[in-house]
Amino acid sequence: MRSSQAGGLFLMMAILAGAIWGLSVGQPMLGILRGTGIGIVVALTVWLIDRRRARIED
Repeated sequence: MRSSQAGGLFLMMAILAGAIWGLSVGQPMLGILRGTGIGIVVALTVWLIDRRRARIED
């Protein structure tokens, strides 16, 4: 049995990057929200790819 991939790192990185971007344009909350949205999409993509690979290996 192989271990699954972790998408949470991408979520955290996107939130932090969004916050930094938001601070630079004077809208930190908007940056956090955008970062969260992007992070969720990336984390879900990693999860779906990992799920597909697990199904192929079975």
